[in-house]
Amino acid sequence: MMAAPIRVMIVDDHPMVAEGIQSILESYDDIEVVASASNGDEAVQQCRTLNPDVILMDLNMPKLGGLSATEIILEQSPATRILILSMHDSPEYISSALSHGAMGYVLKDVPTEEIRLAIDAVMRGDTYLCTGAEGSLKPKHEPEREALTGREQTILLELAQGKSNKDVANTLDISVRTVETHRKNIKRKLGISSTAGLTRYALEHGVLQGTGHSF
Repeated sequence: MMAAPIRVMIVDDHPMVAEGIQSILESYDDIEVVASASNGDEAVQQCRTLNPDVILMDLNMPKLGGLSATEIILEQSPATRILILSMHDSPEYISSALSHGAMGYVLKDVPTEEIRLAIDAVMRGDTYLCTGAEGSLKPKHEPEREALTGREQTILLELAQGKSNKDVANTLDISVRTVETHRKNIKRKLGISSTAGLTRYALEHGVLQGTGHSF
């Protein structure tokens, strides 16, 4: 018995791009393109009824962008796998996409077979970064940064609001020495040397907005 085809939705505000991707995917017998949307708002609406397995999502679109759409769709349908398909290869775009719940990031200029590889990878539950995106996200000369612990995230949030070590210690009911230790570890892990740098990092990564997707 043949397995059910992988149900894919394409979300892109450029009709020629969407049609090109659709024609590529429809050449595979085990992939079915169930819908095409031109913005994030349409994608959210269609996803509710169609429930696709994989969504190929552009980032910059009118009405509702790809990151916001990704967040909303995953709240409604956590099993949906979202692959960002974008022309932007900057680490900020890629990190932000992954932190919003996307399972992969593919640049629009990749060979057509790489889109297929990406779909297969996320269907297995793996994260997929195309070669250009992976190289952009993890420069060879930089070691991979350690993730912050939950406690360090909490302290970063406090420090980013301009609180002193003593204020943080009082708020969290821990010693000033403990706060100082955490502060050093946070700066080391993030590669940041100043308090202003910590505040800027917190702003850029949505920590101060309480998004919950920062780390």
